[in-house]
Amino acid sequence: MRQAWRVARQHNQFGCGGHAGGLVSRRQEGTPQGGPLSPLLSNILLNELDRELERRGHRFVRYADDANIYVRSCRAGERVMASVERFLKQRLKLTLNGEKSRVARPWACDYLGYGMSWHQQPRLRVATMSLRRLRDRLRDLLRRVRRRSVSYIIEQITPVLCGWAGYFKLSQSKRPLEELEGWVRHKLLCVMWRQWKRPSTRARNLIRLGLGEVRAWKSAVNGRGPWWKSGASHMNQALPKKLWDRLGLVSILDTINRLSRVT
Repeated sequence: MRQAWRVARQHNQFGCGGHAGGLVSRRQEGTPQGGPLSPLLSNILLNELDRELERRGHRFVRYADDANIYVRSCRAGERVMASVERFLKQRLKLTLNGEKSRVARPWACDYLGYGMSWHQQPRLRVATMSLRRLRDRLRDLLRRVRRRSVSYIIEQITPVLCGWAGYFKLSQSKRPLEELEGWVRHKLLCVMWRQWKRPSTRARNLIRLGLGEVRAWKSAVNGRGPWWKSGASHMNQALPKKLWDRLGLVSILDTINRLSRVT
């Protein structure tokens, strides 16, 4: 069983401008959110918790104020969670975030963007929430650049895809990554289809990309919407993965495989 707990963060900011009635005021508590001081102070303070867990013989992992403690049973998890909460409150004067703390199986909780499979030999996977956040980010980015050229769009999303693949290079589950890659190409195809606008332009471009004339015109004039059309077989045939590779589109799966070999 896994006990997943999280120490509540200080919500005020020190040294940063707060706003009250439109005026900037100086904060008296806390640290700036996202700054380097907050994780440094949390490590200094929670080092005492690390030593206490080591003294008790627990297996655990902690990153800043986010930590997991691994025990053998649900009963042990409940007991350890209660004792750790008492330690944090009495010794470190910290309050456990009850909404984000629970006792659960390892594969039922995500940690730092990763999840774990339920197999006897567990495998790391990208958490569902992490996949959803990347899709939301790409949707927003594509919405802002959808009128630009395909090369420009690929240039804009490349840093996002490279950074994301670099962070999740430890993932051992490939199917979600394959589905994500397919979704990215689908979104780009949808942008292209919308840019072509007229049926004659669509048919001409499909023919230029190697599709037969009859099929190109049939695809260009059918009554389906852009999302359906961009995911249909005629678009995938005209613009296969190898063509996207030549256009410079980053393959998340290939990047993760390459980084895994390096490490």
